Amino acid sequence: MTTKINPIEKELVRESIFIIGHVLSVEGRIVKIKLNKDKNHSHILYEGKTVKNVSVGGYVKIIKGFVSIIGKVEGEYITEEKYINREYNKEEIKINRILQVSLFGHFEGGCFRQGIKEMPLIDNECYLLNREEFNTLHQFYKNSQKSIVIGSLTEEPSQKIRLGVNNLFASHIGIFGNTGSGKSNTLAKIYTELFIEFDDNEEFKAKSDFVIIDFNGEYIGRDIITNNKTVYELSTGKEGSKKKYPITRENLNKVEVLSVLLEATEKTQKPFLDRVVRNDYLNDVDKFNSRVISDIEDICRNIIDKKDKNMREGVVVELFGRISDLVLDESKDGITNLKKEIENNLHFFSGTGGTPEYYWANSSDSNNFNNKTPIYDNKIKTVVDGLKFKSDEFSKLKLKIILNYFHETIKGYSNQEHIAPLIGRTFRKFDMLEKLIEINEEVDSNNLSIVCLRNVNIEMKKIIPLIVSKQLYERKKEINGKKSLHIIVDEAHNILSTMSQRESETWKDYRLETFEEIIKEGRKFGVFLTIASQRPYDISSTIISQLHNYFIHRLINDNDINAVEKAVSYLDKLSFQTIPILSVGSCFVAGLASDIPIKVDIDPLEKNKRPKSETVDLENAWTKILSPNNRKSSKQ
Repeated sequence: MTTKINPIEKELVRESIFIIGHVLSVEGRIVKIKLNKDKNHSHILYEGKTVKNVSVGGYVKIIKGFVSIIGKVEGEYITEEKYINREYNKEEIKINRILQVSLFGHFEGGCFRQGIKEMPLIDNECYLLNREEFNTLHQFYKNSQKSIVIGSLTEEPSQKIRLGVNNLFASHIGIFGNTGSGKSNTLAKIYTELFIEFDDNEEFKAKSDFVIIDFNGEYIGRDIITNNKTVYELSTGKEGSKKKYPITRENLNKVEVLSVLLEATEKTQKPFLDRVVRNDYLNDVDKFNSRVISDIEDICRNIIDKKDKNMREGVVVELFGRISDLVLDESKDGITNLKKEIENNLHFFSGTGGTPEYYWANSSDSNNFNNKTPIYDNKIKTVVDGLKFKSDEFSKLKLKIILNYFHETIKGYSNQEHIAPLIGRTFRKFDMLEKLIEINEEVDSNNLSIVCLRNVNIEMKKIIPLIVSKQLYERKKEINGKKSLHIIVDEAHNILSTMSQRESETWKDYRLETFEEIIKEGRKFGVFLTIASQRPYDISSTIISQLHNYFIHRLINDNDINAVEKAVSYLDKLSFQTIPILSVGSCFVAGLASDIPIKVDIDPLEKNKRPKSETVDLENAWTKILSPNNRKSSKQ
C-alpha cells in the first residue's frame, strides 16, 4: 500500500536534507556560514538521487523571511571552539567548518535577479540549491527568446549552458586565452551556433553583416561557421589576390586613409594630401586626359621659363620618370624616348650676363639658346600632346599626387625636401594596395565575409583591417537602424596593440582611436565588435573596458590577468585565481549574457568545422619520418 506524503511534510523533509548551516557573521557582501556536522560529505542522497554537497565554487541560498538570497562559496576554513564535556568533566575542542560566501543576487517571482535587496542576519538558515533552483540560476534567457548552447557547466557537466542571442550578440565580446587554451574554438563555436540557429532566416541574412579579420587563415575552410560565405584570401605576393576586397572610391580618397597608407607626417605631408584630395579637377571622365596633358605642359613651361637656377633639368627628368608608369602601352615608347632625350640633351646654362638659360645640346642655334623658339615647344610638347593616360582610380590618385607635388614645388608653396619622401613611398605602397583591394561600390550578397591576411606582408597587415573596418563603420552609420554589423577580429593584438614600436605615434593614435570610436559609439548604430587575443595586456585598456561579454580561457602571464581583472569587475576573486590553471576548452563566461560568472566547458566543434589552429603533432610527424620502413630504406 502506497502512503501519500503531505506536501508540507515533503517540503520539511527536503529542507531538513538541504539545510547546511547558519549565518555566523555579515561583513558587507561577505557572509560567513557555520556548517552543520552532517554536511561534510561530498554528496547527499535525496529521493534516490545523489546531490553534490556544498563546496568551494558552489552556490548557497540564505533564507531571510520570504527572501532567498544567493551567494557563491569563495573559500572555507576551520575554527576551534573549546567546551566542557560534562560526561567526562573535562575540556575538549570542537572543530567548526566555516564557509566564506560572496552574495550576488536573489530569487524573485521564480526568477533569479542580480543584486541584493536585503542583507541576511546572523543565524539565518542556509541551504543547498535544489535542481529546480539550480536550473533557474543558470537559465540566462527568457523562454520566448532565441538562445544557443555553448557548452556545459564545468562543476556540473549535466547542466547545459544556453545564452540568449540578443544579450550575447548585441554587445561587444572579448575572448582571451593563451595559445592552445581553446580560444579559437570558442570564437568559432558561438558564431557557428548562431548561423545554425538562423540558417533559414531570410531576415537574418538581409539585416546583418559579419566580417571576420583572419590573420592566420583559420576560418577560410569551407565548413567553418557556415559554407555560405565570401572569402577574400588576400596576398601581397607576386600573383596578388585571387579575389580582392572591394573599397569604395570615396573611402580610398579620404585623407585619413591616404595618410595611414603613405605614412604621412602630421605637419607637412598630411596637409599636402588634404589639398590633393580636395582638388577634384581630374574627376571629369571626358576631360581627364586633356587636363593631365595640360597640367604636364604647365609644369614643364614653369620649370623652363622660370629659369630658376635651383630648377635644373633633373626636375623635368623626374617628372617624366614619375608618370611613365601611368601611361597606356601605346604611349610607353614615346615617353621613354622623350625622357632619354631630356636626360641626355637638355642642359642648363648660366649666360654671360648671369641669366640662367636652357638649351638643347644638339641645337643648331646654340649661341642664341632658346630665344627664338620656346625650348618647351621644340620637342616636349609634340610628345606630351599624344600621351594617353590610365584612368583607373588608383592611377588617377597617383597622378593627382604627383602633379600636385610638382605644381607646389615649382611655385614655392611646398618644400621639396618635406614632400619628396612621401612621393617616393607612393608607388611602392600603392603597388601593394592594388594587389589587395579593388574599387567597387557593390557589396557582396553573403552576410559573412572572411578577410584572410595570412599571405599579406607586415606593412599591409595593419593597414587593411583599419581600411576595411573604417569603411564598414562609416557605411553602417549612413544606414543607421537598417542592418547590424559585427566585426570579428581574431588575434586582435596585431592591430589593437599599444606596445608596437614599428610605427609612428600618429599612426598608432589614429589606429587605436578608430577602433575605440567603434567600441564606444558603435552600439547605438548597430555595430558590434568581437575581439579574440592571447595578449589582453597589449590591447588598449579603453577597448577592453568597453566590452560587454567576456570568455576568459587560461592566461598565465600576470600582466594579462591584471588587464582582465581591471576590466571585469563582476568576476569574483576565486575565479581570477583559477584562470592560470583552467583546462583546455574551459573558460569563465561573464557579462550581460550571463547573470552570474560561470565556468564552462565549451563544446568542441566537429573536426571539419574547427578553425585551423591546432598545434602541430610533432610526435606523429616524427614517427612517420622514423617509421621502420623509412629507416630500412635510408640504410639501403
